[in-house]
Amino acid sequence: MTEIHEKEGILFIISAPSGAGKTTLVNALIKSDPKLTLSVSYTTRPRRQEETDNVSYHFIDEGKFREMVENDSFLEHARVFDHHYGTGRQWVMDKLANRIDVLLEIDWQGAQQVRRKMEHTVSLFILPPSFQALEDRLRGRGDKGELVQRRMEEARRELSHYREYDFLVINEDFEGDYPG
Repeated sequence: MTEIHEKEGILFIISAPSGAGKTTLVNALIKSDPKLTLSVSYTTRPRRQEETDNVSYHFIDEGKFREMVENDSFLEHARVFDHHYGTGRQWVMDKLANRIDVLLEIDWQGAQQVRRKMEHTVSLFILPPSFQALEDRLRGRGDKGELVQRRMEEARRELSHYREYDFLVINEDFEGDYPG
């Protein structure tokens, strides 16, 4: 783990396979620590009914995403499940400069990019207690057939990168009864 400086905020990276409970844990962390802020990613995927633009994600089209890549506007970006995702560089840098801790909820590809660009990060990888538990969680949230299999295959690839992280967390309590 790298040395953290008190002159700036701390950049936390949290990654996990889909269905491991990453978003539930992130929401609990944000709720429990007012000094921690979540970076809202940009994405080209369609907005789901329950999502709010500029809160859940910054929803943009492919053309705008490519323009932002060309202008080096992303701290990291990746293609995941047929859509692009990216973290706005300037927003993160401004928060850190103002001693605000920032949490990035990103995949292993993005985490690698951030660690190459940023000296001081703290990274956590969230693991499910088992592959069966992961599959049960995916089915329990409404994912079906082919999508579940695709996410399980991707989870196996993602899990091969857990050694790159500073900390591992096994999320056995998916329901999210966390203090805060």
